[in-house]
Amino acid sequence: MTKTELKQFLNEKVIQYNNPVFIESDPIQIPHLFSLKEDIEIAAFLTATIAWGNRKSIIKNAYKMMELMGNSPYDFVLNHKAHHLDNLDGFVHRTFNSTDFEHFIKALKHIYHNHSGLEAVFSKNATANSFQPAIHQFKKVFFEISHEQRTQKHISDPFKGSAAKRINMFLRWMVRTDNAGVDFGIWNNLSPAQLSCPLDVHSGNVARKLGLLTRKQNDAKALTELDTSLRAMDKADPVKYDFALFGLGVFEGF
Repeated sequence: MTKTELKQFLNEKVIQYNNPVFIESDPIQIPHLFSLKEDIEIAAFLTATIAWGNRKSIIKNAYKMMELMGNSPYDFVLNHKAHHLDNLDGFVHRTFNSTDFEHFIKALKHIYHNHSGLEAVFSKNATANSFQPAIHQFKKVFFEISHEQRTQKHISDPFKGSAAKRINMFLRWMVRTDNAGVDFGIWNNLSPAQLSCPLDVHSGNVARKLGLLTRKQNDAKALTELDTSLRAMDKADPVKYDFALFGLGVFEGF
């Protein structure tokens, strides 16, 4: 395909997958349970954190997380007492366990009490065309309170070579307004132009087959390369193509 044909093909796939039907089989359905901004962003952050592995398992365990917080994540984060965290005992999703979950709750409380919330932390350190420095700084803030060393692995750092797929997905959900009812677009002070594609095995493989990515590893350098390719097609909303790449890989076996 020519560049023009490729762009047209991917634009058609965006339309095909960026619609409410997509929600039914995607972890984004969890934050869609809520209407309060803070509930949405906390549910989205926790769901994105465990978004690796089997999608049905991700969704099942994300629902479980919400249930353990009384289906009021913001209220639970802000007002929980130490004994409330006992309810989390036994939770596990792959390598994310109740110890990690407890720190995430404490760290989120710290962020809302002392840093004006998730949006403020990411907004402070985002550049005009990238959230990657903001993700790096966010990890510092997230772990500035006492924590178990093991929990650090659950927040990726692009400055240490990670593609930070899960946080980039969370940021897509929060920042991008798609007018189709999928992404929320509730962080109005930030721009979709700053977003990076949530690079995983599916989107990476499809991107390589389409000539959008040459690097073999799904790491920070690959993300920069893919960002450049997607921005060349749509500078204002490059991450809309995540729907096309993911849909082609997961639903069509491209």
